[in-house]
Amino acid sequence: MFERKVMAAWAAFGGIAAVSAALVLRRPDAQRLSDLHIYYGAAKFDGPLYDYVAENGGPFTYPPFAMVLFRPLSLLPEATLGLLWLAMTCAAVIAIARTVTRRATEAPGASAAVGRGLLVAGVATALLVSAPVQSNLRFGQVSIFIVLLALVDAGQVVPARYRGILVGVAAAIKLTPLLFVVYFLVARRYKDAARAGAAFAGCAAVAAVLMPGASVRYWGGTIFQTSRIGDLASLGNQSVHGMLLRVGLSPATLPVVWAVLIAAICGAALLRARHLHLHGEPVRAAVLVGCATVAASPVSWTHHQVWTVLAAMLLVAADGAWRRVAGWALLVVMTLSLGVVLRGVALYPGWQFLLENARSLGLVAVCVAGVGGAAAVRARTARFRATRRVAVAVAAGLAVLALTPLPAGADPTFKAYSADDLTNPRYFYFTGAPVAGQPVTFMIRREKTKVRVNGVVGAEVARLRYTSAPGGAARGIPLLEAEPGVRTFSFRSASLVHGRLEALDAAGQVTATFTNLA
Repeated sequence: MFERKVMAAWAAFGGIAAVSAALVLRRPDAQRLSDLHIYYGAAKFDGPLYDYVAENGGPFTYPPFAMVLFRPLSLLPEATLGLLWLAMTCAAVIAIARTVTRRATEAPGASAAVGRGLLVAGVATALLVSAPVQSNLRFGQVSIFIVLLALVDAGQVVPARYRGILVGVAAAIKLTPLLFVVYFLVARRYKDAARAGAAFAGCAAVAAVLMPGASVRYWGGTIFQTSRIGDLASLGNQSVHGMLLRVGLSPATLPVVWAVLIAAICGAALLRARHLHLHGEPVRAAVLVGCATVAASPVSWTHHQVWTVLAAMLLVAADGAWRRVAGWALLVVMTLSLGVVLRGVALYPGWQFLLENARSLGLVAVCVAGVGGAAAVRARTARFRATRRVAVAVAAGLAVLALTPLPAGADPTFKAYSADDLTNPRYFYFTGAPVAGQPVTFMIRREKTKVRVNGVVGAEVARLRYTSAPGGAARGIPLLEAEPGVRTFSFRSASLVHGRLEALDAAGQVTATFTNLA
């Protein structure tokens, strides 16, 4: 009977994996495994690697060593590689599930073996349905493999004499795991840090020999061009940097605030991880450092956030009702996009901000508060009242933020709509045509907590930009081809009181300005 339960659990995982893969393969060509398509196209490209741009507009953004590894895979037909990549992603999910449950499944005996099977299958299934893993499947992303390499290495699954090497290799493919080298030093794992540094340098050297031009260009400047990765202020970027961009900090203030916050967040995470390591919980420590890499990176798209899902699972399994409740809440946040689910509900701007940045805020909370285990339960009884007071204070602070209208310059409600939204009459309700002599013609609709602007532009307008308040960041508004000869646009804002909408021509000169929109 127990064996049948294990088989049923793995059958459920296999069914969800098959359905997920089928949904990916049914997507239009331009959207199916789009990141994998970029890797594949870049591998086949004859010109300079960092000049490559795929048909979907995506450039190759990883270090040259990533391409060294990918070029042998590009010998396969792209369709075959896509199927293989989906299977490898599901296999990586199982390997990650086995790693995070390793300590809980070490008990001997037949009944324990059944419990191990059920636990691993359950964790793998929950991980598979989470938004980050579904995003890895949908885009054909490499992020899941980076997580696996860093987890088994920093989590001390590999033999002691090889520890650090996989972290170095992972960092040579994608730079964020370099924070694990700092963790090794903080945790006094000096040999692991040395091996990680040597592996990273060795991989970069191999890439420099095989791809000298690309290596010089990447390390000489491309590494700093984060704008090549996409719109960093979009809701998909749930890093601390992305959240600060959405708050609307000025370009002069943002780097300072970001650096201070990241230093504090990563410092707290590294110290907690060191404590966990010293108390024999290397996997929890590795997950905590992984969360810090997501918080610290300027760009953390959904597929990067696998670490946060693992942290939620560890909290669910931790001692203490508060931690378990927090774990379940974070798991829901990492499976559903609350900002999307509730986007049709009229909310205060503060609530909208909390929902749209729930993953960023949950990530920061994990880095600062930890993921349970030894670092959380030490002197638990003596600290219970203080912890309760802090929790109440934090909840009260979030409530104040949620109910207080934010300044117009912050405008967390702002969103510019894309071609995918053209058929939604709530966003595109203006039915007029461009008026001769008027660069922009538009209509405003007001709702309880937001204002919508939809209109059309004349032929002389090359682009639009909107500033929520003086001193705030200007945001681009996409111009969309609604029908032949008619270009439309639509965006929403918390308030138009201090807003400024500008139309620019092909030379970048402002041809029309609209203020006092309220």
